[in-house]
Amino acid sequence: MSAPVSSVRNLGAAADRTYGRAGITTARQLRALGADAAYLRLLEAGCRPHFIGYYALVMGLQGRPWNDCQGGEKSDLRARFDALCLRASAVRPDTRAIEAELDRIGVIPAPKRR
Repeated sequence: MSAPVSSVRNLGAAADRTYGRAGITTARQLRALGADAAYLRLLEAGCRPHFIGYYALVMGLQGRPWNDCQGGEKSDLRARFDALCLRASAVRPDTRAIEAELDRIGVIPAPKRR
């Protein structure tokens, strides 16, 4: 049996569930994909982007503590993170129109007013 995602440095038990939603269930899969492809899959699966989570993943896959990322390296990772977020938003369908229609026909309950 392969080690869980949480066995990668800097990733905790919650990572097993989060990465599992993106179809990544083992540390071996995560390492084979690499940080960028794995993080893109998280974003495409609907996970909210979080820069610290991204660079903790990058550092962890390198066997480094999450807070080892500084200076120019951190700036470079920020640019990669922003590019991944942009790429994920480009492939994610815009759901505003369908949500508006669902609201119009009463599928989405109106917020409670105080």
